[in-house]
Amino acid sequence: MKTNQQALVNQTIAYVKHELNKAEGGHDWWHIWRVWKLSVKIAQSEQADMLVVELGTLLHDIADSKFHDGDETLGPQKARSFLESSRVDESVIDHVVKIIVNISFSAGKEKQAFRSKELDIIQDADRLDALGAIGIARAFNYGGFKNREIFNPVIKPKLNMTKEEYKGNNAPTINHFYEKLLLLKDKMNTETGKKMAIQRHEFLEKFLNQFYEEWEGNL
Repeated sequence: MKTNQQALVNQTIAYVKHELNKAEGGHDWWHIWRVWKLSVKIAQSEQADMLVVELGTLLHDIADSKFHDGDETLGPQKARSFLESSRVDESVIDHVVKIIVNISFSAGKEKQAFRSKELDIIQDADRLDALGAIGIARAFNYGGFKNREIFNPVIKPKLNMTKEEYKGNNAPTINHFYEKLLLLKDKMNTETGKKMAIQRHEFLEKFLNQFYEEWEGNL
């Protein structure tokens, strides 16, 4: 990467760290860091614009609507303002903003208005961070943050929810595995992402099997 591009990436890292200093643990700087590393890894096997991949990844959760009263416009606005102040080319800004608008799982419940190889890469990396051991840790951290039940056998998972139903859902954390996490493996875009998702998906299944055995007092 060119020196000036690396400087921009470093500047973006500093900005994101500052903005997410007190963020919920599943959506903090370390989430960004993990997704960033995964994006770079996936991009190595794709013909992609690495600057867009890095900026899009670093800014993809700069203002997650879950923590801003459902406002889906704040994240794209903050990203645009930062990139404009950094004098980034408008074509790059436009691409990054479109990635932020379209990356989320709930956004995917409607016909996706924009696609690009860079979005595919970042989306896969973000979804991988919702799988495996990290995904389990993040799910329960967020459930605790929202004061949700761990599990309630009376409350069944709701599949095929609309975007608004999904955003307003306050079901126990275990339900989230069926409503989102276990669906991610089959939603991966890149070949690298698909391969990486398999083991993490299997770990979720093993966890759930163990969870139910312990819940029933069998282990």
